Amino acid sequence: MVEAVWRIAAERGLRMATVREIAAEAGVTPRVVQYHFPGKHQLLVTALQTLHRDNDQRARDRFAALRDASDPRVLLRAVLEELLPLDDRRRTTLRVMAAYYAWSLTDPALAAVFLHAGQPLEDLVATLITAAGAPPAIDPAAEADLLVGGISGLGLDLLHRRRTRADVLRVLDHHLNRILPR
Repeated sequence: MVEAVWRIAAERGLRMATVREIAAEAGVTPRVVQYHFPGKHQLLVTALQTLHRDNDQRARDRFAALRDASDPRVLLRAVLEELLPLDDRRRTTLRVMAAYYAWSLTDPALAAVFLHAGQPLEDLVATLITAAGAPPAIDPAAEADLLVGGISGLGLDLLHRRRTRADVLRVLDHHLNRILPR
């Protein structure tokens, strides 16, 4: 059922994720949805928590696959690329996250889940910047904030076709070259 929520959110927005629509998308009756989730809000929160877990697992898998990379810069770029909508899965994920972000602006309970505590991604990026040998003048935490925020915005530009894939990757490489000169 959570995947049904994601499909609806990606295609039509979270406001269209009614119990009836979720049931139809999942191929079950509304009663089945209500049996598992007493309220729509609980289902939306569960779907968001599941999306966070899935995203974290994919990032860990990608990180593990590249852990032996001799160049920490390669690992840093891969982590940042994972945030970009460069394939169908990541495009859908970003569309769903954007739908949740918009809804969380008016729903404090959902915002608490969406904006979970800490900044693990920024912390990882800062660690990788340090490991890649950033010059002393570079503040890894500030650069991590800029990179994650910038990539998030560029990802939305890519979704809207405001920028091309090549443009976005060029900007990413420009920033990596700025903070990690070769």
